[in-house]
Amino acid sequence: MNMTPVIETVENFTYEELHVGQSARLLRTLTLEDIKAFAAVSGDTNPAHLDPDYANDSLMHGVVAHGMWGAALISALLGTKFPGAGTIYLEQVLHFTKPVRVGDTLTVTVTVTRKEDEKKALELDCQVVNQKGVRVLQGTARVLAPTQKVRLPKINAPQIQLFDPEARFSDLLALGKDMEAVRCAVVHPCDIGSLSGAIDAARHGLIIPVLIGPQARILHLAQEGALDLTGVEIISVSHSHAAAEKAADMAVAGEVEVLMKGSLHTDELIHAVLKRPTLRTGRRMSHVFRFDIPLYSKPLIITDAALNIHPTLSEKVDIIQNAIDFARILGVECPKVAILSAVETVNPNIPSTVDAAALCKMADRGQITGGILDGPLAFDNAISSEAAEIKNIASRVSGHADILAVPDLESGNMLAKQLEYLAGASGSGLVLGARIPIALTSRADGPMNRVASALLAKLAAHSARRERARADWKAPR
Repeated sequence: MNMTPVIETVENFTYEELHVGQSARLLRTLTLEDIKAFAAVSGDTNPAHLDPDYANDSLMHGVVAHGMWGAALISALLGTKFPGAGTIYLEQVLHFTKPVRVGDTLTVTVTVTRKEDEKKALELDCQVVNQKGVRVLQGTARVLAPTQKVRLPKINAPQIQLFDPEARFSDLLALGKDMEAVRCAVVHPCDIGSLSGAIDAARHGLIIPVLIGPQARILHLAQEGALDLTGVEIISVSHSHAAAEKAADMAVAGEVEVLMKGSLHTDELIHAVLKRPTLRTGRRMSHVFRFDIPLYSKPLIITDAALNIHPTLSEKVDIIQNAIDFARILGVECPKVAILSAVETVNPNIPSTVDAAALCKMADRGQITGGILDGPLAFDNAISSEAAEIKNIASRVSGHADILAVPDLESGNMLAKQLEYLAGASGSGLVLGARIPIALTSRADGPMNRVASALLAKLAAHSARRERARADWKAPR
């Protein structure tokens, strides 16, 4: 049977079809997303609409919609339904009588009160009432009515994807708000980005920075960047290698709880840590990126995209376990891990698919704990449950992944950069698997990313404190 799709159409009212007393109405319920979208499009970021703390103490006693949001509903009714296509606004008079709050359902009614035959103009009474019958907006509109009848396919409004990086950033910072700042060795902060990132992290109460590097260079950068180093400890060493060695020694001595990479190469810092058995654990060190992504509903961890170039199966066990443990520190009770490959079926010619299957079986046998693993999964069916359903993949991870475990550094690094530069993601990074967390930042990172990395390190450091306290309590007296 041939099924022809039904196309929804809209039809206007011409001037000749309209008469005094004729009316139309529109219903709309206000959501918080409506307020945010209106603010994004209009640029009106008045805190009365967006800041609950401010709004609660204002005359309105809570967040309210922009007044012109209600006016926009009148415009929508006039332009799309009554009179509809071909209507030209001439004048709008409005009186705002009551605030509109999230959850209010508004009924917008326009009624023809006068016709001007010479100009084909209409005057309309405009009324907006809420679900309680209380008038929130009233006024009059004057428009030129359509003179030609049209019947057109209905145009759907473009979708707006709301992403507020500041709000996501605030939510991340809130994870560490009740924890004291941790003493952090900032290793060779010899460019403006790394130095200002450390000072910003200190200002947010995340770290107590100890700057290790050439003192004259650091002071010059501070002056150049108008950075206040009052009260900040500086340990002067001549070059980046010496800075890495000094920072690692301080970590061994328990003088710092976190290391933060400055403007030196990652290899220099990691090598200094690896040289000291006291800082090693039984696990492979690995890196995690944490991303907030506009089109994904929750934070996403990617591992490993910075340290391990071609990890073996046993190294992948540690990489995934590190990521699971860290996701739990971030509050994810049972992280879902998607083990990525190019395809979602095991293919002996693609070694990453074989590794993925083995890792899942190892998790079944308790060799990886604390999370739910599935793989191999291609990127689409790891992120989208709909894509997985189309391919008949039954998975508890598809569409709900908290962690993406990539096959190697190349694929992970490309994925991370694509999310940041093409998808608008905001990221932060941390090295795990040592006895001390290491905040890794890139020269391209902005201030928010650097502070976020410091926050991750702070959370990991406090978790390490708790682990040490438990171990001490269990130790024989």
